[in-house]
Amino acid sequence: MPQILIAAAILLFLILFFTFIPVGLWVTAFFSGVSVKISSLIGMRLRRVVPSRIINPLIKATKAGVKLNTDQLEAHYLAGGNVNTLVDALIAAQRAEIPLEFERAAAIDLAGRNVLEAVQVSVNPKVIETPKIAAVAKDGIEIIAKAKVTVRANIDRLVGGAGEETIIARVGEGIVTTVGSSESHKMVLENPDMISRTVLDKGLDSGTAFEILSIDIADVDVGRNVGANLQTDQAEADKRVSQAKAEERRAMAVAKEQEMVAEVQEMRAKVVQAESEVPLALAEALREGKMGVMDYYNMQNVIADTNMRSSISDAGKSGDKKKEPGM
Repeated sequence: MPQILIAAAILLFLILFFTFIPVGLWVTAFFSGVSVKISSLIGMRLRRVVPSRIINPLIKATKAGVKLNTDQLEAHYLAGGNVNTLVDALIAAQRAEIPLEFERAAAIDLAGRNVLEAVQVSVNPKVIETPKIAAVAKDGIEIIAKAKVTVRANIDRLVGGAGEETIIARVGEGIVTTVGSSESHKMVLENPDMISRTVLDKGLDSGTAFEILSIDIADVDVGRNVGANLQTDQAEADKRVSQAKAEERRAMAVAKEQEMVAEVQEMRAKVVQAESEVPLALAEALREGKMGVMDYYNMQNVIADTNMRSSISDAGKSGDKKKEPGM
């Protein structure tokens, strides 16, 4: 029984030993020509570094002829970098004869950029296609253009350089400027390469992580007649303003007319009120002796005579109007 316990303890010790100490990885590294000590592997375990993520890329770099050491890779791993991608980028750069040192590659990787993709774009330029960009020429016709920008990664400007969005924005700005400065949209349609030349001359790749190789106009379409639409909208707006002013004047005239009618009605009411007070005034004058009976009759005769003369005058005017058609 004690012998079984001793054997189990030894077996458990061996399992823990080979689990904690990657002897198999050390053997692989040794036969791959990578010099690494067991103590270094144990130190990686203690620093919570996965040894395989350091040794395997180191083996790959050694076989490719790239000189690296475990301290460099481990420091990059602890800083949060992608060791495997970094080593692949260094190997690709060496094969393409692109000068790329470990420190710069590590800085590019830690900056959040894909260093391997950057090396690949340096070797094989990529094409960035812009969305459709609308611009208006001086004759008021809208031009819709789409460009394809061929760029190559600039390794020296990857850290701190602007990305694809900046390239697209600058190319779009150049297209709008070029079309907007054209006297006619026909000039742009006849010579679309004038956009490419103007945009390239502006040096749009300054401060970016790319080098612009060419700008090709992939498509040019004619859009709306913006000038005519603006004139139509302006005319419609002027029409509405004129209508509003006319309506304001009409409303003021109606209000003025209503005000005059109200004044006339008020004057008539005052006249009626004054006429209603005449009999009372006459009666009071007769009572107080200010007016005699003969004076009253004389006034009535004058009123009757005035009414008669008015009737005769109105009859004469009516007769003249009836004679006019037969003359």
